[in-house]
Amino acid sequence: MISRIGYTKKTVTVNHRDFLVQIVPYDNGNFISISEGKERIGTLVVSISSGGRVSTAAVIPSKSDTLFLKMVSERVASTINGICIFSLNIEKDLDLDSMKVLMNELMEIIKQ
Repeated sequence: MISRIGYTKKTVTVNHRDFLVQIVPYDNGNFISISEGKERIGTLVVSISSGGRVSTAAVIPSKSDTLFLKMVSERVASTINGICIFSLNIEKDLDLDSMKVLMNELMEIIKQ
């Protein structure tokens, strides 16, 4: 069993927007929060990976960016073969560049 230690807090700037990325790792999963502006819990999605299958549920639904939320949560859950709880609080919709950069930053941290 792999035990992860530590909490990661990092500011990622994309297209003149600052996103605060916070990750709290556990033995069986991660809590991930991305906030723009104030640190707030936003839309909340939970994914769990078990036996190669990933199940996802929206706890606090989003009016937009549902594809990004689901994609990040499912990718993290399948990468760690566990649970991903993902919160996203942004001021306006993400463009494709922002999505790519945020996804890459998250996966880089998760794989450490």
